[in-house]
Amino acid sequence: MIKKLLIANRGEIACRIIRTARDMGVATVAVYSDADAKALHVRSADEAVHIGPSPAAESYLVGEKIIAAAKDTGAEAIHPGYGFLSENADFAQAVINAGLIWVGPKPDSIRAMGLKDAAKQLMMDAGVPVTPGYLGEDQSVERLKKEADAIGYPVLIKAVAGGGGKGMRKVDAPENFEADLESCKREAKASFSNDEVLLEKWITSPRHIEVQVFGDSHGNVVHLFERDCSLQRRHQKVIEEAPAPGMDEATREDICAAAVRAAKAVDYEGAGTIEFIADASEGLRADRIFFMEMNTRLQVEHPVTEEITGVDLVEWQLRVASGEPIPLKQEELSINGWAIEARLYAEDPTSGFLPSIGRLDSLDLYEYEGRTDTGVVQGSEVSPFYDPMIAKMIVHEVSRPDALGALVEKLESAVVWPVKTNKGFLVRLLRDPDVSAANLDTGLIARKFVELTARPIPSDRVLSDAAAWLLRDASDFDDVVNGIGPFRLNAPRQTTMRLAVDGEVREFEYQPTPEGQHYEHGFAPIDEPGHQFVQIEGDVIVLSLPRAEGGHHSAADGAILAPMPGKVIAVDVAEGDAVTAGQRLMVLEAMKMEHALTAPFDGTVTELKASEGGQVQVEAVLCVVEPDPE
Repeated sequence: MIKKLLIANRGEIACRIIRTARDMGVATVAVYSDADAKALHVRSADEAVHIGPSPAAESYLVGEKIIAAAKDTGAEAIHPGYGFLSENADFAQAVINAGLIWVGPKPDSIRAMGLKDAAKQLMMDAGVPVTPGYLGEDQSVERLKKEADAIGYPVLIKAVAGGGGKGMRKVDAPENFEADLESCKREAKASFSNDEVLLEKWITSPRHIEVQVFGDSHGNVVHLFERDCSLQRRHQKVIEEAPAPGMDEATREDICAAAVRAAKAVDYEGAGTIEFIADASEGLRADRIFFMEMNTRLQVEHPVTEEITGVDLVEWQLRVASGEPIPLKQEELSINGWAIEARLYAEDPTSGFLPSIGRLDSLDLYEYEGRTDTGVVQGSEVSPFYDPMIAKMIVHEVSRPDALGALVEKLESAVVWPVKTNKGFLVRLLRDPDVSAANLDTGLIARKFVELTARPIPSDRVLSDAAAWLLRDASDFDDVVNGIGPFRLNAPRQTTMRLAVDGEVREFEYQPTPEGQHYEHGFAPIDEPGHQFVQIEGDVIVLSLPRAEGGHHSAADGAILAPMPGKVIAVDVAEGDAVTAGQRLMVLEAMKMEHALTAPFDGTVTELKASEGGQVQVEAVLCVVEPDPE
């Protein structure tokens, strides 16, 4: 058995691997960048080695530094986690060449599944069903157009070296094909240095079904059943569950057997996932489930498989990498109950899911119920350099309805502040009638995007409760109560009041709570003077007294706020300039992307608080546009 393990990763997955290694008596070595010097995975490991500056390209993606760290600390093996170098065959080979154990599949297996066209041909040869399409060497526009016409529209163009939705286009009609092909090739070239594509028939009711497989060096391969990952946003998984809803035993047997054949075709060792696309227009049927790709690593969603099978997949990885056979035979594996996972991210759904970075001043992930895999604690920083995942929230119950309910409760009970999260979005998604009824497909979130991302509106009852708390110690409330002078708890029932709700001033009819009764709505345990925080549908709503001096800016009054911390790289206007709705005012660079900030309406720039080259914090007022008089 491995005695000392270096983990070539960070955050949640590094903490997850450390936990199992500790239980097995394996010493651990963490690696970290400048940004991660105080990170949880660094504190949790037995040793930690600094490997460079904050950008991943200068630290976590530099294989030489990671191998040197393993050598310097006496680690025998390297576990890549997922992301970064986990599916890099050259890095895997370099680890082996350095005399270290690579906790993952053989480099040749990674290479065999690395290019979609070659992998698809390999699967066809192994008798694994694949989506009808074209994967030939002739990449001319004329040939590709001819093949697309033969397949029939809509057709899907996919980069052969693609992933994460990059280099992928759905083409609905022949007249759009050439333009979409050019765009797809350009994106693929920029992302993967390879502009070759393949074509596939577009599946009209697609579900994403994947099978967990595991192989060892003794020729054994088993499956650990399937997961459903159909709830996706821009090809990124949002909710994962196991088993797949609506999967009958005969179909499960067929798809899992196909996954085992796929793994055997590349002489697979370790944990891997065979991903399938299912045409669910008539339910899940074996003759309508097609191979998409293989992920030659541990998956983010592996906990749901662990929960229903009782298997620790990281323990299996370490044992198999040490030369042991798979601990269980296929007939010893079975499904127990239902597990669902939600990915809790530091991001703002109302701003196009922009990452929300900063310090986690308040954090309670409700870890007393279900399972929580995280790489942060209260006081941790969400960095602009890496994936902004806060935690994976996982529940395991007897049935799917029970699991859905338990996960909603877990999410609603969690507290994260002041960083924005997708928590409310996840709660609304899990409560959606189609999700509850398991009417799933990969386009569900896109179709219901507006309603899923809309923040809830607090009722007058909630506002009244908040007002009672906010006004307990105040003495002058002329800016809150209209026309009646100072506020009193025994004031008439129909008193018009004002509160700032997420910065927007709102009038409401005050409804005093009857004496002897508790407030109807509980407030989130977040401490910030002058504010009350209430969670509705998982979203944190900030309630405060309006500022009498009129200094409270919001987007609605023409204030242009920074959506996230960043650097102002261009300012296009000056104070006094007339602007029109949609006109670019300035450009903010954040998270390696440029964000154009535009005028909300026709008007005049009355304040300009940002300058080119300046650093700004989230929600800082950058400029103010006063609307033209009507």
